[in-house]
Amino acid sequence: MNKILTALALIFCTSSFAKIEVLDRIAIIVDDGVVMESQVKNTIREITNRYDDQGLQKPPDDVIKEQVQEKLIIEELQLQMADRAGVKISDAELNVTMSRLATNNQMSLEEFIAFIEENEDSYEELREQMRREMRIQRIQRGRVNSSIDITENEFEAFLATDESLGVLEPELLVRQILVRDIQTANKILQLIKNGDDFSEIAKEFSISSNASAGGLINWRKLIDMPQLFEEALVKKSVGFISEPLESGSGFHVLKLEDKRGEFVKYEDQWQSRHILLIPSTIRNEEDSEKELNEIRQRVLDGEDFASLADEFSEDPGSAKLGGDLGWLGLGVLASEFETTMLETNIGEISDVFQTEFGFHFLEVLGKRSHELTDDLIRDRAYSMLYARKFDEELENTLRTMRAEAFVEFKDLD
Repeated sequence: MNKILTALALIFCTSSFAKIEVLDRIAIIVDDGVVMESQVKNTIREITNRYDDQGLQKPPDDVIKEQVQEKLIIEELQLQMADRAGVKISDAELNVTMSRLATNNQMSLEEFIAFIEENEDSYEELREQMRREMRIQRIQRGRVNSSIDITENEFEAFLATDESLGVLEPELLVRQILVRDIQTANKILQLIKNGDDFSEIAKEFSISSNASAGGLINWRKLIDMPQLFEEALVKKSVGFISEPLESGSGFHVLKLEDKRGEFVKYEDQWQSRHILLIPSTIRNEEDSEKELNEIRQRVLDGEDFASLADEFSEDPGSAKLGGDLGWLGLGVLASEFETTMLETNIGEISDVFQTEFGFHFLEVLGKRSHELTDDLIRDRAYSMLYARKFDEELENTLRTMRAEAFVEFKDLD
């Protein structure tokens, strides 16, 4: 009987061990963490499928494996750094990112989730992958940003490079009038000041080959123009008329007719000034409004707006400037202020009105359509230069991090 029980026990044990499967194994030890075998295999499969889908020739298997291992080591090191720094991505923040990802693919979030699952992928796994990437990006910015320094000279030098000009500068539509002597050029300038049409003057006086087309030069960037023209037109607004420019052919008068390009943008702006009184425990809302109406009446009676603003206005940013807020577009000031500004004619004094800041009255001094092109170009140029330096600094940081890390590859064969 004992022999039978022993035999059954051996059979049971043998059967149980036969069913045990190794689900995953440690492939690489990285400092205080690990990279699992499944991570390596899944990433290799993803990369291989990408090559196949795009019909591209794959590198040798050992090369792909080495690249994947290094990629996962670097990711693990950064995630460990994020853990030490306490970097977390909340579910709410992740939800916003996933919704944006769906929108970028022209889908609602529900459609995006269905699309993922129809392709036999896991939306939850995608969320966690995105969470990891966001944590890595955040630790990268925190580690690298403080190391980046862009000097004004460096920025201006980059802005003047052919690379920057070729990508960022708008195309210009220019007209020219070419004459032989300075006397004729000055005569032409006087005709333009008197209101004569530039293109008609070009047809009558210009000796250039494009005179019959009103002196029109086809669309081109400054970098593609003669240096004489480039220096005269740089940072100029549409409608600009140059002084006579002397060359070997004679004297040129240029007109900047139009601009086009990604960064060509105009904004309606208003210049206004105001006087603000802020209610307090000493002066309540009713008294503040009453006092401001008295100040407004003094302006209407002829007293100087700027002097009264300097004396009474409680806006620390504009009081010493005579209440002048400068040129501003929409979306900057309080909505009640903007509404009143838009309803007030230039040179008129508005009624007293209330915003979240207190009680105001204002005067609109002017309105203009302001070109933002140069500002937008400078912003994009700075972003380009910053991105380049960020990539360089990040590469150096990751290389140092990898060199200093403890890494042990496990033999899984």
